Amino acid sequence: MKETSFFDEESKFLFKEIPISNLSKIKLSFSLDFDIGQSYVTSKIVDRDNITRKMNIQAGQKGIKLQKDLCRLKSTDKVSLPSHVYIKTMLKDSQILIRKLPVIGTSEWLLIFEEDLFVLAVKGLYDEIELLG
Repeated sequence: MKETSFFDEESKFLFKEIPISNLSKIKLSFSLDFDIGQSYVTSKIVDRDNITRKMNIQAGQKGIKLQKDLCRLKSTDKVSLPSHVYIKTMLKDSQILIRKLPVIGTSEWLLIFEEDLFVLAVKGLYDEIELLG
């Protein structure tokens, strides 16, 4: 059996925490095609209803703002939002990167604030993301 390769110790630790899919309020998986800005990367996301949404990843204090329509949130009330989400991606060298980000609200775009996800996107080292929360 092949051993799973992780990007870092944080990813290895978080791998055990990721909730089973049927226990998650939010389950998203999508392919990305990044446009690189000066301090951020963006990508258009086509949802299951064939509506184009936007995502932005930038460095900064770790957190995520969920897009209400993309995540199918029934309310913007903090009570209905999960406290955090897990972001998982497979890098092109087959290493797994996982981050646990606090949900800091909702936005018109899906906004992700995380240094490694930003740097690796700029370098073109992944093209898919999975969100579970």
